Amino acid sequence: MSTTHVQYDIGGMSCSFCAESIRKAYERTEGVEEVNVSLAHEEVRIRYDSGVLAEVDLKDTLRDLGYTIRDPDKQKRFEEQQREVEQATRRLTLSGAAAIATAGLMLFMIFVRGTFESQALWMDLVTLGLALGTMFGPGRYITEKAYNSLRRRIFNQHVLLEAGAFAGLLGGFLGLFVFPTFPTVHFFAVSVFITTYHILSEYTSLIVRTRASRAVQGLLDLQPDTARRVRDGEVEEVEVDELESGDHVRIKPGESIPVDGTVLEGESAVDESVATGESVPVDKGPGDEVIGGSVNETGTLLVEVTATGDDAFLNQVARQVEEARTMKPGVVQLADRVLKYFVPGVLTIAVASFLFWILVPVVWSGGPFGTEANVQRGAFAALAVLVLGYPCALGMATPLALIRGGGLAANRGILMRSGDAFQIFQDVDTIVLDKTGTITKGEPAVEEVVAFDGNESDVLTRAASAEAFSEHPLADAILDCADERGVEFPDPDEFDSVTGKGIRAEVDEMRILVGKPGWLTEEGIDMTTARDDIDRLQARGYTVVCVAVDETVVGLVAIGDPVKNDAAETVERMKDAGITPVMITGDNERTATAVAETVGIDRVMADVLPDDKRDEIRRLQEGGERVAMVGDGINDAPGLTQADIGIAIGAGTDIAIESADIVLMGDRLGGVMDSYEIGKSSYRKTKQNLLAAFSFNGIGVAAATTGLVHPVFAMIAMVLSVSVVLVNSFAGQLLRGERLNTDFTAESDTSAVDTDASAGAEMKTA
Repeated sequence: MSTTHVQYDIGGMSCSFCAESIRKAYERTEGVEEVNVSLAHEEVRIRYDSGVLAEVDLKDTLRDLGYTIRDPDKQKRFEEQQREVEQATRRLTLSGAAAIATAGLMLFMIFVRGTFESQALWMDLVTLGLALGTMFGPGRYITEKAYNSLRRRIFNQHVLLEAGAFAGLLGGFLGLFVFPTFPTVHFFAVSVFITTYHILSEYTSLIVRTRASRAVQGLLDLQPDTARRVRDGEVEEVEVDELESGDHVRIKPGESIPVDGTVLEGESAVDESVATGESVPVDKGPGDEVIGGSVNETGTLLVEVTATGDDAFLNQVARQVEEARTMKPGVVQLADRVLKYFVPGVLTIAVASFLFWILVPVVWSGGPFGTEANVQRGAFAALAVLVLGYPCALGMATPLALIRGGGLAANRGILMRSGDAFQIFQDVDTIVLDKTGTITKGEPAVEEVVAFDGNESDVLTRAASAEAFSEHPLADAILDCADERGVEFPDPDEFDSVTGKGIRAEVDEMRILVGKPGWLTEEGIDMTTARDDIDRLQARGYTVVCVAVDETVVGLVAIGDPVKNDAAETVERMKDAGITPVMITGDNERTATAVAETVGIDRVMADVLPDDKRDEIRRLQEGGERVAMVGDGINDAPGLTQADIGIAIGAGTDIAIESADIVLMGDRLGGVMDSYEIGKSSYRKTKQNLLAAFSFNGIGVAAATTGLVHPVFAMIAMVLSVSVVLVNSFAGQLLRGERLNTDFTAESDTSAVDTDASAGAEMKTA
């Protein structure tokens, strides 16, 4: 046995019934050992025996079902999605025009001619043309999907749709050639309307999914394409793919590190936020490891390559994201759970209704159902059951609730990327929050200034003067603080940067040292008077910069990552909703605990690496918790994908956004609970819509079995059911005069309060 894995990006999926159809098709294919389908990210991962099955057969299965395999290149994939939207728009335009024309003809018959019947052959033929044109024009892809599903004994929404559409055609032909009393035009009209409704339903799903991912870019773009390889003292620029373990690479200040490796020569501060998410650069020297994709800030480094290809850090993260995305258990939407039993149920009732009017009058001769087989009534009953059984309102219930919730969310600067976000969020009982860039602002800033000689302004003046020519991020924080406080400072007369330690400068004939406490001790500065304050500030998780003038320490500057203004309030909202907040970070436990205490979080996971974040999320899930995760960095991507709901801060990295179910367009943390409340409200609307739609379908099917339901009344019932769903979804907003944002690209963080968003509780806005 030769077990192989493949993964495909799929085009054409619209609901979890599509995911279920794909899963069933592969499970029934000899040689397939395991299949996982992700609707949210439109992907399938297959484990199969390559000795039994060829990969081309796997691709053919998808294509036979009516789906496409997208190009793995992200830019080309985006272009394909755009073409899908354009194609869906054309289909909706054509089928919508046919539906309007058909409705106009029916209204002409009813209100001008005063009859339900056409009474003219030209009307029958025109409606027949519209029906055939709709079904085999814009609706042809549905017919192909239904046929290929039936071939594999898969009963899904496409099968039921085509059963209803062909029932309409059959009824119309019976009216033309067999039973003159059959309402020919109305049966043909059924084929037009249910096909159009289905195209509209799939169009809404496609729009929601595509628009929410327009800005998504690739993870591996962070890696430079080339590197400076050093061999025998000669430097040559080569493609990164050509590098091998053991090669030596030189990286200059400001450049991205192209590979994972170990520093051989040089000292520098390296921004490793790509891996750890932490905003403060890490000092690197000989023997230290560096990670591909991180940024070399100050000095020049000579690095020995230790990992390439699939073993490199960024490639490992990408692979973890792909695996977690497809392995995460799929969520069957509420509507699809109903349709799972509704589809075969309707088909069974249609057959039973036909057989009833054929057999019962004969078997029970003289009973209330007549004395002979009633073929016309049986056919009418079976056809009416299929027509009334097509769940057009059921199919619209979830997309309309999703559009409603998505519009409310967009008005608050939130993108709800999948239906899972609406359905699962209400059951979440634990929210795991990354620290840097999520709870905190993600940029170093001065938190406190301590003066031992003079005042705080004097300390800032000395520190800013010494750091005036430095490019270190901590120097930027000091200079920004001086500007904010209006502190003026002269440029240094002399300046010397000691990589990884601090600054020596001469200002107005004063010798100034600014740097780490240990370095100042090495330089002969007595740090005794500053020790208590240094320990206090470090205990709070701050990076402490000491300032000495002429061999005497005059003050300290504490630099940290400030907590977001709404972080504590958001944590409190979580607790009020019965949700447990947990902080997870790659930072050290001391810093993590200090930040957690500031915002009111009791559970803290510190020193956690990217793959460990995913494992920690999985452990919580295995313990029975429903978990949402909030993050913004590449290091968060595997965890975001593993979580039941992944929430990305929109100001973060593209891979985090791509891995998430919900994207907060700004950096406001309060959007997490806004999303929760909107999701909870929208799911309630979905259930209300489904109850209303199912009531119409259930009553209609029961009535249709009598064989007495006229197609025009069936169509009226369909229109009423959709109207009820529409009114329930949007009437509240229309009555309150709210603007529904359906573009899903809003960046506003405020909106009118949705009074029904959380069972009567007022939603908080920024």
